[in-house]
Amino acid sequence: MMKGLKICGISDPITLKYILNHSNRPTSMMIGFITNYEKSRRFVKYEKLKDLINVDKKGVKFISVLVKPTDETLEKIKNLNFDFYQLYDVSPERTKEIKLKYKKKIITAITVSSKNDVIKYKDYYNIPDIILFDSKGYHKSESFDHSLLDEVPYELDKMIAGNIQIDDIPSFKNKSFIIDLSGALEDENGKKDIDKIDKLLNLFTKV
Repeated sequence: MMKGLKICGISDPITLKYILNHSNRPTSMMIGFITNYEKSRRFVKYEKLKDLINVDKKGVKFISVLVKPTDETLEKIKNLNFDFYQLYDVSPERTKEIKLKYKKKIITAITVSSKNDVIKYKDYYNIPDIILFDSKGYHKSESFDHSLLDEVPYELDKMIAGNIQIDDIPSFKNKSFIIDLSGALEDENGKKDIDKIDKLLNLFTKV
């Protein structure tokens, strides 16, 4: 069965409050914030981010999404209200260093286009708390062949992203994944759509 749900790329307080107070929000809920990747339209500048996440999380886990974070960035955010750091393009050695120094749970993101990408999870074994298998698109919400993950061990705590749509949720019913959505929850202008988030949360709790 699915292990949880993550909504990524939240950048405004109205949407955040809506998710936190939704009557059908799953107990295993995560919310991601783009912390240092300025190319993303979902990027949140530090001063805004600091205020945005300074709330009662109501048991929801907050995730800082970081691409090749520098020491300067990590020092700047170390006291913010995050439970996890989600790391892209960070070596196993650097991942271990960040985890030990900042005492945060870690999601290691592996971008996938082939089976050779998938097996990179073995390089990180027992370092992060969760392995995220994502597309090569980063902020572009591209897809990849999810069947490439069929041989990943069941017991590995794993998250899956990559242009997953709301109506895809039932197909993951018997998969041991945390499901990560972002672009599927946006309108034509790239802003999070409350109606789509409502549809997702209601559907997820029924599956």
